[in-house]
Amino acid sequence: MESANLIIRESTFSDCTLFAEWEKKKYITDAFTMSSQRDYEEIAKEYAIRTQQKDKLQFTIVHRKEDRPIGRVYISRIDRYYDSLDITRIYIGEEEFLGKGYGEEALRLLLEYCFINMHMERITVEYLLDCKQAEALCDKIGFRKEGILRNAGKKEGRYVNLCSTSMLRAEYFEKCSRRVMF
Repeated sequence: MESANLIIRESTFSDCTLFAEWEKKKYITDAFTMSSQRDYEEIAKEYAIRTQQKDKLQFTIVHRKEDRPIGRVYISRIDRYYDSLDITRIYIGEEEFLGKGYGEEALRLLLEYCFINMHMERITVEYLLDCKQAEALCDKIGFRKEGILRNAGKKEGRYVNLCSTSMLRAEYFEKCSRRVMF
């Protein structure tokens, strides 16, 4: 997947070193249900297991001009019968690239890939209720709120509520494909 500023490629095992570095950062751990105590071994093991599972995909976001990895995407719950999936994790891990629209650009590129290349009918994103950045991005792109998933996640040993959002194929083509994406 490629856009004006980004390339989203399949993750490799060597990317786990970056994931472990990024997933220690407070602004990332605060935004997801992942534990702040995750280490390289846990991330590498999780990566290896996910590569064997047909309902999961892992990607690395690369800044095109600098040819440098700057973020991560994890897709789960790929259901080929219902043509649906969940964008479980998407983030920019390199702080110097924050606030420049790369997260939005990556999400738009991912939606194009999922709806057009994978022929999905429905894409979901669930985020922590207090994650205003995720809420703003999902609203801006056109995800619709479906409701609150009570105690649907666990963070640092405590249950947390998640906001469930979705976008359907028709909504994508109505709202997103008419605009110049990048």
